[in-house]
Amino acid sequence: MSTRVGTAGESLRDVVYSTLRGELMNGDIRFGERLTEPKLSARFGMSRTPVREALTMLCSDGLLEREEFGFSPVRPSVARIRDLYELRLTLELGGMTRIMDNPDLIHDEPGLRAEQRRWLALRDDPPAKEPGFVVVDEEFHVALLTAAGNAELVRSLVAVNSRIRHVRMYDFMINNRIETTISEHLGILDAVFAGDLTRAHRLLHTHIGDSLDVVLERISRAIAAMSMSE
Repeated sequence: MSTRVGTAGESLRDVVYSTLRGELMNGDIRFGERLTEPKLSARFGMSRTPVREALTMLCSDGLLEREEFGFSPVRPSVARIRDLYELRLTLELGGMTRIMDNPDLIHDEPGLRAEQRRWLALRDDPPAKEPGFVVVDEEFHVALLTAAGNAELVRSLVAVNSRIRHVRMYDFMINNRIETTISEHLGILDAVFAGDLTRAHRLLHTHIGDSLDVVLERISRAIAAMSMSE
């Protein structure tokens, strides 16, 4: 398969990175499939250097691992995903606690109002059940944390999201969580706007995973579905 490159403002490395990352996230590149620099260089019509740089970035994202000859998709580990979920929970609840603990701080209401309008529209016209919804969900959580005003927390959350997205994509697909997610997001925003941050904190905790056992059960089903798609 050939791929056109050279989009204005986008480096060759970034073209390869974004293309392969999307294919890994969507399951187009299967477990056990081997990616090599020569084949990818031929596919993208470029030298090995930007391909090598893109592959290195994907390894840093936790999506690829280096094999003796080439690279292959990382098989998700329940233990690793559990640890990342715990980190995600710490980051997101930390943003809410930051506002709760400091009376001089408030959430960025205009930003959250825009997010509320977006999710009300999704409630009125729910999207189809498809893997890309996980990105929409991530945008909500990033917006909520951004509104708390700590850019380092946001940066860390974005990094965690990139490492669990491929599993969460399957979670949404097999566990029918889209409409539930929309309702829970709106409930969290309602609590924030009402000034009831204790309730907002509790709802956010429940939404992400009040019971880690339940989260792990969903993760295990998602990983099983990913393995069956090979």
